[in-house]
Amino acid sequence: MYRLLFNLVALRTDPEVAHRVAFALIRAVAAVPLARRVVGSWYRVPPTAQVEVWGRTVPSVLGVAAGFDKDARGVLGLTMLGFGFVEVGTVTAMPQPGNPKPRLWRVLAVHGLRNRMGFNNEGSARAEHRLRRLRSTPEGRAAFVGVNLGKTKATPLAGAPADYATSAERLAPYADYLVVNVSSPNTPGLRDLQAVEVLRPVLEAVRQAADAATVAQGGHRVPLLVKIAPDLADEQVDEIADLALELGLDGVVAVNTTIAHDLGDGGLSGPPLRSRGLTVVARLRERLGPDLVIIGVGGITTAADAAEYLARGATLVQGYTGFIYQGPSYAVRIARALGAAAARASSASS
Repeated sequence: MYRLLFNLVALRTDPEVAHRVAFALIRAVAAVPLARRVVGSWYRVPPTAQVEVWGRTVPSVLGVAAGFDKDARGVLGLTMLGFGFVEVGTVTAMPQPGNPKPRLWRVLAVHGLRNRMGFNNEGSARAEHRLRRLRSTPEGRAAFVGVNLGKTKATPLAGAPADYATSAERLAPYADYLVVNVSSPNTPGLRDLQAVEVLRPVLEAVRQAADAATVAQGGHRVPLLVKIAPDLADEQVDEIADLALELGLDGVVAVNTTIAHDLGDGGLSGPPLRSRGLTVVARLRERLGPDLVIIGVGGITTAADAAEYLARGATLVQGYTGFIYQGPSYAVRIARALGAAAARASSASS
């Protein structure tokens, strides 16, 4: 059914409009408690799919990658569909419209997406309001939510630490983890922040701001990760891994979209990313050791893709483009397959 709707309706609609309409429908269903419970029962994830991360039980290793829910509007709707966690954002300190349209394209030949969105979002103050409201409910408190932080486009690179810190201070009290995104190709100069000498003060500022908003107020320390690009050289990946260890970060998200294509401006996501994503995850695991969390993202379409990321060293995985092409059963199908595999492995070892 979804494939028919995708071919007959979605492919005849601008991709950004189709996303907005589909996401609005998910949120509308989730806003009605009875409907949310009924749909959630259809997409229920088995307990065997659960994983322990940072002392929390996450319902499934598969979450929604940043970019889908930019303004923290649809956490309950996405978890209703079987995602184990949701990474909202990318959120910037100030609201911004993003780049001019069109800025999102389907790449049907490879089941990919190309985007140059430019961190369009309503700003971290608005995200703070929505996350506070989410956390005021039992279901909202139970959801595992990451917050992906970006730099406001108008902020010069020299002001990046303070810009990221503003959002971290606002959002850390409501986040299960924070991600510093310095790897989007769609904000001019942003990827320059991946150089360790420039990245260090950004991460230090975010850590200090997050702790001031949580630990200093009697709350818990929020895990902090950094998201990197697939287009880094191996040596740069190693340098960021070493910096993560030096600063006591809690993990790395790998990878963002790639500019290694000839399709035009913007970053490409989907299956073309999978090979490099797997390589970067494996390299990070070797460098970081067994304890830090690695969130693998890039080209996860099937349970086999997710399982390969886990085998290479990922702790959790994320999808976005696969969700667009596979439809609402995407997350639960992968979670059930991984849960069944975990149950078989447990039975064989007992």
